[in-house]
Amino acid sequence: MAKVYSSLLSTDFLKLQEELTALEEAGVDGVHFDVMDGQFVPNISIGLPILEAVRKGTRLPIDVHLMIEKPEKYVELFADYGADMISVHVEATPHIHRVIEQIKNKNVKAGVVINPGTPVDAILPVIKMVDFVLVMTVNPGFGGQSFISDTVVKLDQLSKIKDELNLEFEIEVDGGINNETVETVINHGATMLVAGSYFFKHDDYKEVTKTLKG
Repeated sequence: MAKVYSSLLSTDFLKLQEELTALEEAGVDGVHFDVMDGQFVPNISIGLPILEAVRKGTRLPIDVHLMIEKPEKYVELFADYGADMISVHVEATPHIHRVIEQIKNKNVKAGVVINPGTPVDAILPVIKMVDFVLVMTVNPGFGGQSFISDTVVKLDQLSKIKDELNLEFEIEVDGGINNETVETVINHGATMLVAGSYFFKHDDYKEVTKTLKG
């Protein structure tokens, strides 16, 4: 059964505490926290003060996804403010090995992210270091986009690498995950599902969680 992480990018921030409590009651496995800088991706989102508030408001694991340039300057701060998991894009830094080490040194789970146009080969130098690989199934920057079906090939490749090297990293997918795409990504090896707009457009979070877990 895959783990479900609800993306706070789509939540109602005017009711943040209510939403966090409802998510806990719905049985999600954690919350996904998207950070965008307007440089690496064409949008600006939430940052450290909101992360601090979320940390105070929930016991759920917080999965921080940094869609920012030069993540090596900020990963330790995000760990200090309450992240349980931090993922960085291989495309965003020439120092991906160093950044993964920085995250691990903070006793936080480390992940590496690849965009739809980035091959799996790009992360092979750090594949044995990470706790999870995040495969973007849309182009990052905005919520509510349609699932890019070609990305499932990467899930197959990562599953094969796990088996061949006897590794235990999780395979996370983010983008266009809903009741129509969830079975496909799970069948191709996804173990963590990020759902945002699909999740929060429903009133019954428990039922959505149940649907995604299958």
